[in-house]
Amino acid sequence: MNTGATARTLHIDIDHPSAVQSAADHARSLATACDMPGALPDQAAVLASELASNIIKHARNGALFVQRSPVAGGMDVIAVDSGPGMPDIGLSLRDGYSTTRTMGAGLGAARRIATDFAIRSDASLGTLAHARLVPPEAPRPPAATGALCLPADGEQTSGDGYAVAEQDGVRTALVIDGLGHGPEAAAATQRAERTFLAHPHAPLADILTALHKALRHTRGAAVAVLRVAAGRAEYCGIGNVRAVTLSSEGVKHQLTGQAGIVGYTLPTPRSRFVDLPQHTSVVLHTDGIDHRWAYAPTAARLTLPPTLLAASLAHTHRRRRDDATVLALGPHLGMR
Repeated sequence: MNTGATARTLHIDIDHPSAVQSAADHARSLATACDMPGALPDQAAVLASELASNIIKHARNGALFVQRSPVAGGMDVIAVDSGPGMPDIGLSLRDGYSTTRTMGAGLGAARRIATDFAIRSDASLGTLAHARLVPPEAPRPPAATGALCLPADGEQTSGDGYAVAEQDGVRTALVIDGLGHGPEAAAATQRAERTFLAHPHAPLADILTALHKALRHTRGAAVAVLRVAAGRAEYCGIGNVRAVTLSSEGVKHQLTGQAGIVGYTLPTPRSRFVDLPQHTSVVLHTDGIDHRWAYAPTAARLTLPPTLLAASLAHTHRRRRDDATVLALGPHLGMR
């Protein structure tokens, strides 16, 4: 069984050349905290530096998200911006190519260093790049998963969270929004994660009942549980954690939970089932992500791989006064 729980995300605005060094320092510190061996902390710093430098040179309104990988051992560095996009990604990845009279080592170097690398660029989205760095002995994730968990502005901890478990090709995902903000909301969320991961393959109604009992002496939470198997998804939620299914053809389903608060008032949990045709992704998110993103997503967003889809939503639709978590599960694979 493969499992993963909330990887808290560090958001770094790339709005000044000095932010490049800050991004490198944060990436190196996280790699060290992840006990990544040998030269990997320095390689993490190079990844962050190159991706941040690319934003400074070519884009605007850019940021880096740095975190432990949600399901795999290792760490992620994700770059997002609101620039004009790249007319030719392949050319931009070529060593020596530059439009700013520099050495042209940035994106090509990042792709060589990263264990996994994905990049997309479009005028409607800007450029998004994901670099995952994994120690040689660490397991690789068995399925495409992208997630970000960000605290509200001014908070050190997020009251949101998520957890994912996979066994025999079936993925079960949990997204939690602890009521309020700060340490007490985070405590409720962390208890929910532990309870879920103890028995992640139980029936979804039983999982919500167990979470309700575990959270009785906390602030409580909005919770959604999603189970994805071949061709089908089951959603069971209490409160305002949304699920959206989408493919290149558009948004297929939008689901939200029953009224109630897990830990305080739990109605009889009811599951909803939806078909998942081939090439369909599922996004779960808390209300720190504006749900209106799903009204008319661009064609470019609909075909993003899960990690870049999560990052795109967090960059353009995050409500910064609230904790925000987005978890994307899908079949799309990033460009190597």
